[in-house]
Amino acid sequence: MDSINIGRNIGELRKKNGVTQEELATFIGVTKASVSKWENGQSMPDILLLPLLASYFDVTVDKLLGYEPQLSKEQIQAVYKDFSKAFSKEPFEEVFLRSEAYVKKYYSCYRFLSQVCVLWMNHFMMAESAERQQEILKKIEALCSHIIDNCDNSIICSDALIMRAGINLQMGKPEVVIDDLEELINPNRLLNQNDSLLIQAYTMKGDKEKADRFVQISMYVHLLTIVSDAVQFVGIHGSDKRLCMETMKRTDKLIEAYSLDKLSQHVVAGYQYQMAAVLCTYGEQNEAVSRLDKYARLVVDMLEHTPRLHGDSYFDKLDSCFEDFELGSQLVRDKKLVMESAIAELDNPIFAGLKEMVEYKNIQIMMDSAKHRI
Repeated sequence: MDSINIGRNIGELRKKNGVTQEELATFIGVTKASVSKWENGQSMPDILLLPLLASYFDVTVDKLLGYEPQLSKEQIQAVYKDFSKAFSKEPFEEVFLRSEAYVKKYYSCYRFLSQVCVLWMNHFMMAESAERQQEILKKIEALCSHIIDNCDNSIICSDALIMRAGINLQMGKPEVVIDDLEELINPNRLLNQNDSLLIQAYTMKGDKEKADRFVQISMYVHLLTIVSDAVQFVGIHGSDKRLCMETMKRTDKLIEAYSLDKLSQHVVAGYQYQMAAVLCTYGEQNEAVSRLDKYARLVVDMLEHTPRLHGDSYFDKLDSCFEDFELGSQLVRDKKLVMESAIAELDNPIFAGLKEMVEYKNIQIMMDSAKHRI
């Protein structure tokens, strides 16, 4: 409790409010000597007196104790970055235990807890055993539930609900995911018009700058959603080669039209990787290895040249939008870990038929070379 310095805080608050030790003692119902001992650090007030002391000085108990339960956006970003780097260099369990200590310290800072969930979701697979990975997934689920049950910020709660759904999907609980999300994400709900309504409101108000900003981020998010949904669509209709090839053709045109391969390399890289896997099932090895090459080049470009979210000359408001994100525009995983994971993905058994191709070997050489440069 020494680190809390409650006695010093009482003394500072008393002097700031022009109150004598005797006056404070009389109000609280203790002796002047007791107040003096608190301020000198010789003793501490009974825990039952804390609410009364806080009320007297018109502060919270946390303020009285000198305890800061909330972190600023900049502090959250710094802590996340430090842990992300630590996961890439130190034993997983040591870093994870340190992050758990932070959760206990800032258990009411829901904005921070939300980013801890993101941190754990992006690193839980580094745990040594499948059993430990499942334990961590359950911890994330519990932390998401804590946020949902106690946080009064609807946006943070919504994010936590989505993350909890992702965890339940990982743990093989599709029925729980459906119960949580079916009504929330129902495309027929009026809630899904909120982007358009907000943009119209800013336009009507004459605030072109904010209308432009919101319309750009809305377009960007919806474009990337189409690319991600194309992967899901192909996964559902994998047995229909004609439909899947048509989906790839249309999605490729969308990516090219909006330069998404330069704007969001990680999303497009994931798309190219999944399409390569699908093409292997059709025996289209040349097209598959071509898409794997695109996947590898996108990953390398992202990590070596543009490791942060960014806009371009068309989406010229995105940079400022990304800086407002909880984690800013930084990557959610350390570059070294991302590259190691990308290289490991090349060993997927579905690509076994490509391993003797010169193009495939060149991809491996390119990725290994990039790994040593990062």
